Amino acid sequence: MSQMALFGLASPVLTVSDLTRRVRELLDTDYRLKDVWVSGEVSNVSRPASGHLYFTLKDAGASLRCVMWRPDVARLLAPPRDGEAIEAHGRVSVYEAGGQYQLYADTLRPAGEGVLFQQFLRLKARLEAEGLFDPQRKRPLPGWPRRIGLVTSPSGAALRDVVHVLERRFPLAEVTLVPTPVQGEGAPEGIIAGLQALNRHAHPDVILLVRGGGSIEDLAAFNDEGVARAIVASRAPVVSGVGHETDFTIADFAADLRAATPSAAAEIISPDVSVLWEDLRLWRARLAGALGERLRAHRWTLDGQRLKLRLSSPRAQVIGARQRLDDLGSRALAAISSGVQLRRVRVGGLIQTLRAVGPTAVLERGYAVVSVRASGRIIRTRKHAQPGTELEVRVADGTFPARAE
Repeated sequence: MSQMALFGLASPVLTVSDLTRRVRELLDTDYRLKDVWVSGEVSNVSRPASGHLYFTLKDAGASLRCVMWRPDVARLLAPPRDGEAIEAHGRVSVYEAGGQYQLYADTLRPAGEGVLFQQFLRLKARLEAEGLFDPQRKRPLPGWPRRIGLVTSPSGAALRDVVHVLERRFPLAEVTLVPTPVQGEGAPEGIIAGLQALNRHAHPDVILLVRGGGSIEDLAAFNDEGVARAIVASRAPVVSGVGHETDFTIADFAADLRAATPSAAAEIISPDVSVLWEDLRLWRARLAGALGERLRAHRWTLDGQRLKLRLSSPRAQVIGARQRLDDLGSRALAAISSGVQLRRVRVGGLIQTLRAVGPTAVLERGYAVVSVRASGRIIRTRKHAQPGTELEVRVADGTFPARAE
C-alpha cells in the first residue's frame, strides 16, 4: 500500500475513455501541435470508399498514423505511394476509439520542398513590400488582341493546349511563340529573354507565360526574382498560366492576371468567335434597322424640301401668276362688261329722256318751231316777228312757209 493511500489521498480511478479524452485535450491545447510539418516515409496507404486517405509516416525510430479527409485529398495532384518520402502538414490529436494519437493532415508535399517553400515565402514578402504585386499596377487586358505573344517550351503540353484553345475560340489572332526551357538550369534566363524579345520586336497586345504542372522544384524558374521583375517591366500585359489550379508561383503574383491552367489563360485573353458571330448578327440587325430609320427620316425630309422647292420655284410662281392673271382678266372683263351694260342702260334712259323732252317729241304733241326764213333765228317773242317777215314753221312731219301779219 502506498503512502498516499495510507493518508486517504489516493488518486481517482479513471476510465480508459476519461484518460484518452484527457490526453486528447492536452494535445489539442498545445498550439505547437496545431500547425506542424512532419517528414517521413509513407507506408500502409489506404483509401476506402469514403474518399478519405489513411497512411503511416515512419522513420528509423518511430511511426505515426495519419488521416487526410476527402476535401483535402481532392486538392492533391497525386496520392502518396508506399516508400515515398514526403512532408505532411496538419495537427496532432487523439483518435479516442483507437486509443492512439495521429496526424490529421491537410497538405502533402515531396520531402525537400520545405527549404524551397521558405525561400518562396521570403521572396514573395520582399517583392510584395516593393509594390510589385500591387493591384493598382495591374494593366487591363485587351478585349480584341490582334497579336498574342507566347513564352513556353516548344515541346510541352501547355503549347498544344494554348494553340488548341486559340484555334477554337479566336483564330483571327496572330500568335508569336518564343521557345524557351521552362524547367532546369537556364530556364529563368530564357523566360526573361523571351519576354524582352517579344516587347522589343513583336509588340504583342498581350503575353501568355505558361507551362504544365509539377513539383516546387519543377516550377522553380517561375519563382525567380528576375522573371518577376521582367514580367512587371513588360510593356504588354502578361497573363500567367503555370501549373495546375492549386499551384502558385511568384510569376503568378507579378503577372497582370493569373490563370489556373494554360488552357484557362488562353480562354481568358481570347474572345469566343461564336459569341462574336452572334454579336455581329445582332449589330448587323441593329445597323439595318437604324439605317432604315435614318433613310425614312431623310426621305421625309427630302419630300418636304421637294414640296417646298416646288412651291417656291420660278415655274410654280409663273404658273400661279398666270392663273392669277387669267383670274384678274376674267374679273376685268366681267367688270368692263358690267360697266358697259350699266352705261348702256344709263344711255338708254337718257335717250328715252331726250326723246321725251326733245323737240321732235314736243312737235309730235302739236307744238311748232317758228324761225326767220332768211336767218334761221328762232322766234321766241312777238317782237322778233315783225309784220311782213318771212317765216318758216317746223312741225312734226316737216316745214311750211308763213308770213307775219
